[in-house]
Amino acid sequence: MNINDENKKPNCKTGLKKNVIKKDVFEREILLCKNLSKENGGKCNWGICKKCGVLPLLHKLHKGVLLEKPKEIKEMKNNNLSF
Repeated sequence: MNINDENKKPNCKTGLKKNVIKKDVFEREILLCKNLSKENGGKCNWGICKKCGVLPLLHKLHKGVLLEKPKEIKEMKNNNLSF
């Protein structure tokens, strides 16, 4: 899809596919978030972990699945970070 196409505007599900980022990159970035959260009391320079969109974005780019429901986003964050 061409992003400049005025008739077809991209959305959150546009071009969903697995492994846009590889597993090792995904795991490294998750570990970075986990370490920063632990070291800084649930926050980093990008904001508060509970409100952050980085983990859901990493999930989308690696697994090709868009998490939309607050419950599934919360569960994914809780599985990857210690709040």
